[in-house]
Amino acid sequence: YVVFIYRLYQETDEVNSSVRTSLKGVAYSNNRTWDVAEYTLPTMATNSFFVVTNLIRTENQVERECPEYPFNKSVCSSDEFCEKGRVDVHSNGIQTGRCVNYNATVKTCEVHAWCPVESTENPPEPAVLRSSENFTVLIKNNIHFPKFEVTVLNVPSTLDTSCMYNKETSPLCPIFRLGDILQEAKENFSKMAIKGGIISIEINWDCDLDSWFYSCNPKYVFRRLDHRKITPGFYFRDAKYHRLPNGEEQRTLFKVFGIRFDVLVFGTGRRFNGIALIKNLGSMISYFGLVAVIIEIVISVGSWYSGSKSAFYKVYNRKKYDTVLNPSQVMYVSFVDEPHVTWIKKPLKTSLQHAKGHIVESHPVKCCAAGSCCYTESNENHSNEESKPTHTNESNRSRDNEEAELKQPLTQEASSSVRPEWCCCGECRPTQEHQEQLCCRRKEGRCITTSLCFQQLVLSRHSLERALLYTDPFADLSGDGVATRLRHLAHQRYLHWRFGSLDPEDRAIIPSCCRWKIKDTYSKAVNKCTDVKKE
Repeated sequence: YVVFIYRLYQETDEVNSSVRTSLKGVAYSNNRTWDVAEYTLPTMATNSFFVVTNLIRTENQVERECPEYPFNKSVCSSDEFCEKGRVDVHSNGIQTGRCVNYNATVKTCEVHAWCPVESTENPPEPAVLRSSENFTVLIKNNIHFPKFEVTVLNVPSTLDTSCMYNKETSPLCPIFRLGDILQEAKENFSKMAIKGGIISIEINWDCDLDSWFYSCNPKYVFRRLDHRKITPGFYFRDAKYHRLPNGEEQRTLFKVFGIRFDVLVFGTGRRFNGIALIKNLGSMISYFGLVAVIIEIVISVGSWYSGSKSAFYKVYNRKKYDTVLNPSQVMYVSFVDEPHVTWIKKPLKTSLQHAKGHIVESHPVKCCAAGSCCYTESNENHSNEESKPTHTNESNRSRDNEEAELKQPLTQEASSSVRPEWCCCGECRPTQEHQEQLCCRRKEGRCITTSLCFQQLVLSRHSLERALLYTDPFADLSGDGVATRLRHLAHQRYLHWRFGSLDPEDRAIIPSCCRWKIKDTYSKAVNKCTDVKKE
């Protein structure tokens, strides 16, 4: 969307331009006919034209001595106030050192200048050529795009000379009425004509040079450039010289006020370019990388203001960074009354039961439903299910009741007589090793070793023997080492049951109550069991 709206599939080129103007119009004012030669003067700036609107005429000036026009530094009362040879920036000539009468009431210093000197009175109101607002100008603008070798002209090949520019009805006509130009610039021509001013005529070209979407027409904008309140206006002086019969040179001085029109041309040409498209697409894609940086900055600043205590920042930080620890320094534990696996870092300063750990985020929810765990017993009785449907329903209800009982607090009768302070199930045995001080529960309740699932999945000798025969059909189940193999397999079943797909068998710790229950069941084992790795 952005590529097509901003035309990022095109390369661009800046415009080169030339401007020509042609003024038309005649006016009659002050008993004088004003034609183009009278009110238009040679160009004073590039791409501009000037129209006279008002003037102050000082006639029959010759070079001699005469009184200066009165101003603060030229008024005097005696010759002492006048300095011979003195020149002031506001003076019309060079002082002679004499104080003479300017009129019956005012004396000024005499100067050697073109006399009589120009009066600095305000320009006449209304303006002499206020009717010049009806003059017209034809603006011819040629533009060229050197990169694409394309030249365009704002004048059509068959120009209708009777057309007149109008923003709504004739926006492409290159003939403009001066009064309309000032109206578009939100100016009053009659007021501006008194002191003059500067108006810009902006021609904007936005050209699509692709043949399938070709469009290249000018748009005209008008505005005033000189300030309306701070020294407004535009004027200059001009003189016309001639010689008297006695050979003396004489001139007529004109202080000319008028409006200068500056034609300013702007433009851009565009044409399809595959390289520009690929480059701009690559630049846009790179901006997406900034999004992550900006979000990171915002979250960091927000956490700094909140003292890094917000719950959102803690979750964000935990999700963003993975904690990588030495496997030999990590232990995993699983409690029957918690749905997740917890990892604890070594070395231990207290019992493993009371050590603070962290939840394994990637670990799935443990499934320890009695029906799904005790699959061996169910498979064994599969042939009897159709004949004993009532027994199956009662078995399912008993398993459900057992799961609920495992969540209940431990009763006084269920506790053993010798119970360590870290034990919550009443079946654990005392030990001095912190690593072995682990119960099957986090809170007080029934021991997992009393559950039907533990009995069938971990302690069932028939189930374990079938598992050994599944691996080795010709295994000797009557030898002396079979108890050790059964105990080892019971440990494996417990770990798979309680730790699921995490499979941290070499770092998972089996609770004290479960280890002793397995050891008591298969008592012929010699070595002490703590976990699979130690086994």
